[in-house]
Amino acid sequence: MKNTVEIQNISPKGIWLLVKDREFYLPFAEFPWFQKATIEQICTVEFFHGKHLHWPTLDIDVHLDSLEHLSSYPLKYS
Repeated sequence: MKNTVEIQNISPKGIWLLVKDREFYLPFAEFPWFQKATIEQICTVEFFHGKHLHWPTLDIDVHLDSLEHLSSYPLKYS
């Protein structure tokens, strides 16, 4: 199993990630702090301990479990 993360696509509505051979969609409606980020900031993502995503230039952390079970983690911020 790969221990990597890759940005697959950035659309006007969200971000597609490939993490450990699984694809995840981060809609801006649920993850609004990415909406005004630059492509470079979004693509600068690190993957730690097989379960933790970190965007150092944005100071954003997302646990993989929250992407796998989005409905269990209401991540709405203004």
